[in-house]
Amino acid sequence: MQHPDRSRVARWWSAVWPIALGLALGAPLPADVAPAPPRSVARTAERSTTMASTRYEKPAAAELQGRLTPLQYEVTQKAATEPPFRNEFWDNHAPGLYVDVATGEPLFSSTDKFDSGTGWPSFTRPVEPGRVVERDDTSHGMRRVEVRSQGGASHLGHVFDDGPAPTGVRYCINSAALRFIPAARVAAEGYPEYAALFESGAAPAAAPAAAANSCTVDAGPPPGCAATLETALLAGGCFWGMEDLLRKIPGVLETEAVYTGGALPDPTYEDLHDGTSGHAEAVRVVFDPKRISYADLLEKWFFRMHDPTTKNRQGNDVGAQYRSAIFVTSPEQRKVAEEVKARVDASGKWPRPVVTEIVEAGPVWRAEEYHQDYLQKHPGGYTCHYMRD
Repeated sequence: MQHPDRSRVARWWSAVWPIALGLALGAPLPADVAPAPPRSVARTAERSTTMASTRYEKPAAAELQGRLTPLQYEVTQKAATEPPFRNEFWDNHAPGLYVDVATGEPLFSSTDKFDSGTGWPSFTRPVEPGRVVERDDTSHGMRRVEVRSQGGASHLGHVFDDGPAPTGVRYCINSAALRFIPAARVAAEGYPEYAALFESGAAPAAAPAAAANSCTVDAGPPPGCAATLETALLAGGCFWGMEDLLRKIPGVLETEAVYTGGALPDPTYEDLHDGTSGHAEAVRVVFDPKRISYADLLEKWFFRMHDPTTKNRQGNDVGAQYRSAIFVTSPEQRKVAEEVKARVDASGKWPRPVVTEIVEAGPVWRAEEYHQDYLQKHPGGYTCHYMRD
């Protein structure tokens, strides 16, 4: 029988010698072995003390699929990146704790959150040592440092060296990977050790202004922060019926009833009906462009689920809030939208000209909770939307 120690040494040497030989010949380390790229960030950027020793484990895949939304699953389990500026926490300034949406593991604190101008939640450090782990990421033709939760291995985002003083670190994190616990509920929800972070008088550890950060909107897109998912903003009458059809489309990961296109900040449903806001009822759609293109989303779905030839009206719903509109988020979206609209207009499927507006996307306001997924909550409720041939 082979000595166990010798067996271990033999297995170790069989795994290591090809790498050692490659290094001797000047070859680069393989991607699955190479360490994360060297970073200039001092490890003092992390807190030096551990606040809690609770262990968190990843649930079974079936449980995760049942618990998480499609967007949350795509981000945490398949390493997708949500669109910037149209996610839940990028501009959240409330005090509180951010935990792994899959396991509940504490990850980041609002006391370390800053406005990076990138459109994603940004932090200068994890809430405590060991909660966030780094991995080498060579996907998408670049070399980056991916960050994941320690307990559940949820994909969170990436970490960069272009953050603000004093740490110089920017953790660029997906909102869909996080659950936010307001400071007043941190202890009640099972995190009493972290409540002291938000006590009155406790100064944020690092909360500099965006101007102190080299990664801002004015500086252009930050390296490595490109989204793999896309957002569409579509208006075509009552958002109840629109959302119910849009959320069922293969490749659509998230829908949200919103108000957009007007000048009034933080509008309400009543504001739209008395004509003071100028907003349209719309649906924010997060989709995977690898599964459905923006052109197909418009041509095969949007232009078929409502009448794009009736100005400021859908069925019995009359008013500018029910107008047909595509709110584009990029020059490429505008180009595609104009091409699709022209094809639909020339197709002869509609007896009147298509009057759908194509306008630049502006501020988006989430509609009241009772509007969200309305027809799921009230099957058989009112809708004037259906798919035309």
